[in-house]
Amino acid sequence: MEDAETAAGIDGGLDWSDGSAVWEADLLPTEVRAAFERGEEMAGVAVIALALNHPEPARVLPLVAMAMESSSPQIREQGLVAMAHTARLHRAVDRRCLALLRSCARGNPADDDLWSFVPHHRLPLWLRWYHAKQRLWWLLRGRW
Repeated sequence: MEDAETAAGIDGGLDWSDGSAVWEADLLPTEVRAAFERGEEMAGVAVIALALNHPEPARVLPLVAMAMESSSPQIREQGLVAMAHTARLHRAVDRRCLALLRSCARGNPADDDLWSFVPHHRLPLWLRWYHAKQRLWWLLRGRW
């Protein structure tokens, strides 16, 4: 009986011991939230999969924020990747994710995808200023 539970996952859902299981197209936000609560190692990967496959960014972005608040550097990085995918696919971001992004090093994948895909008027001034400086530096360097 124990082997059957392990093969089907502890909760009868996904088998979290196999990384390929989190890439299922029917992955639900509730399953990913439960994975965070259990401390699953693959929770960050599941957030990326959810960002790529789920049609509602409002259901994905709270989980992106959970990943970015993780104590694991790997899961935090995966949260940034998930935010970048959400920006690219849905042209969306929320205030909580932006607040968490502000404490990250500039030049990460989420910075660039937010700038490229989310309308600039919806982005905070600190991110607009960063990209304005980058653009100015690029223009000056290219002219001289």
